[in-house]
Order: sequence, then C-alpha cells, then structure tokens
Amino acid sequence: MAKIGIVCDSTCDLGLEWFDANNVRMVPLKVLFGEESYLDWVELDPTEFYERLKVAPALPKTSQPSPADFAAAYAELADAGYDEIVSVHLTAPLSGTFESATLAAADSPIPVRIVDTKLVTHATGLAVKAAVEARDAGADAAEIEAVATRVSRNGRLYFILDTLEYLVKGGRAGKAAGLAAAVLSIKPVLRFNEEGTIEPFKKVKGLKKALAELAAHVAEDSSARKVRLVVIHGCAPELAEELRAALVEAGADFEFEGFGEIGAVIGTYAGPNAVGCAYHFVE
Repeated sequence: MAKIGIVCDSTCDLGLEWFDANNVRMVPLKVLFGEESYLDWVELDPTEFYERLKVAPALPKTSQPSPADFAAAYAELADAGYDEIVSVHLTAPLSGTFESATLAAADSPIPVRIVDTKLVTHATGLAVKAAVEARDAGADAAEIEAVATRVSRNGRLYFILDTLEYLVKGGRAGKAAGLAAAVLSIKPVLRFNEEGTIEPFKKVKGLKKALAELAAHVAEDSSARKVRLVVIHGCAPELAEELRAALVEAGADFEFEGFGEIGAVIGTYAGPNAVGCAYHFVE
C-alpha cells in the first residue's frame, strides 16, 4: 500500500501538538511586526500575538511560504519513504500560499496533489482533518484529495468581527469593504463565498443579535443534514461560549469538534475578539 504524506500550512490553525500527533507536515506563514518576523504558530502563539496586536503602532504584515519552503517539505517526505503527497491550503484569492505550493509541486521528487479549500482557519482545518481520517482508513492519494476537496466545497465559514479595521487595512475585505464599519452598533456577519473571498452575509445591530442571527442560520442549514462544527475565536473564549450556547438554543444539529483559536496570520486581518463558526455537512 502506498505511503501518503499530508502537508498543510499554518493558517488551518490546528496547532503544533495536533500536527505532531497526526503526522501532518505543516509549512508556516510569517507575521511581521516591523522588522521582526515570526513563524505562525511556531514562534508566535495566538495569546502572545493578540497581546502584541492590541499595542502595535501599525498593523503587522503577513508573508506566504516560498516555493523553496514547500520544496523542502516535499523533499523531506520523499526522503522519508512517502510515495505521494496531498497538500491542503487556504484560499488562493487571499494568499500566494497555494501558488507557492503549486510551483514546488512541479519539481517534487514524488507526485503532489494540491487542494485549494477556498476557506481559512478551522474551515480549512476540517478539510485537513478529513484528509487525515481518509489516510488513516487506508485511502490512496486520489481518494484523500477527493475527500479534502469535498469537505472544502461543503464547508462554510461565518464570522463576526469586533471591528472591520484590520480587514480593511490589511486589504482582505473583498466585498465587505463598503460596509459602514464606523457605525459601532452595526455588527456584520461575514462569510467566505464559493470563490474563496469574503462577502457580507447579514448586517444587524448589536453583538447579541449578530450571534443569534448566525446561530439561526446554522440551525436552518443543519435542518436537513447534521454538520460537523468548530466554534472559532480570536482570543475571546467567552464570546465562543456565547455562540455555542446560541447554537444550542437555536436548535442547530451539529457534531461539536470543539473551540478553535484563530492564529496570528488570520488574526492579523480578523483582529481581536472575532468569533464565528466553521462547519461542513456530515455525509
């Protein structure tokens, strides 16, 4: 049976312990505070990142891995005796990570299949987890790629930001750029669309109503098919608990994967106190 390696980038936000426990090779993006550069999750965990973000004089920048970074990961797996690789990544429209992986795959000593999830953070993480489950069940590379792609296409990512400032300044606001962010009482619920970019979903007054609207939508979405769901947050565990309670109260039918922190790269654009959920339909 072929030995299949799984590669991802750090923006799936699953954390170093998870990667080690599940034999997944993670290639980190970078966060730059001025001249200081940090490897996402490796040298900068979410708690430290959000503390620095709140007092930073300027918005940090992020940097994708180079093709050489991915080439090194692919060569390492080839040297370790792997026969093929499935490489699962965040949405291509918002990062050059997918392109770097694709360029590296062209010269890899073993075949590499690249999956653009068109999602970020734990929504991408759910696709990585599905790839691991398929690998551990004995699937071949084509089957693992198909599973990760299917979970991605069935994936949903909705989130509420404390402020749109970070998203707009970071140039990742997409179709949400024109929202009246200055009106503090308005809390837009945003989502990733099929193209892998951000767009407004609902615009409501107040955080509690935004949480209720999001929970009601998940309940409606899960009325026909149960979903596997992660509640995500930017160093805001209380808000995450509130959203989980709202989901239960709304009658959402979900398998709870747990709470997931938003790491430094995605947090650069989401900002502190972001909250939301990532899920896909259970087959």
